[in-house]
Amino acid sequence: MENFWTSNKPIKGLRHFVLVNEAKEKGNIIFLMVSALDSEINLKTTYEELINSGNWYKGWINLSKNQSVTEEYVNYKSSNKLEDINEIFVNEDSAFNIS
Repeated sequence: MENFWTSNKPIKGLRHFVLVNEAKEKGNIIFLMVSALDSEINLKTTYEELINSGNWYKGWINLSKNQSVTEEYVNYKSSNKLEDINEIFVNEDSAFNIS
């Protein structure tokens, strides 16, 4: 499975993500993704969403700065609202496990 992905649309203002873990939830494979620029921006997605939805490109696409880091990200980081930050846990067999 490709580890580096580019979202078609900004997610909290960012588009480049790394697949750091696979997990099973309710019998489905879930992929845990984290932004390449900000670990606070992370998400869970299904195989169907990642591979077949057309919302993601395999690899990192070369984008201009204002396309890869949008005003939405600046606003998100400068806002005073507190959001829950989900922790990312890396499985022992993940390519990103360095322990």
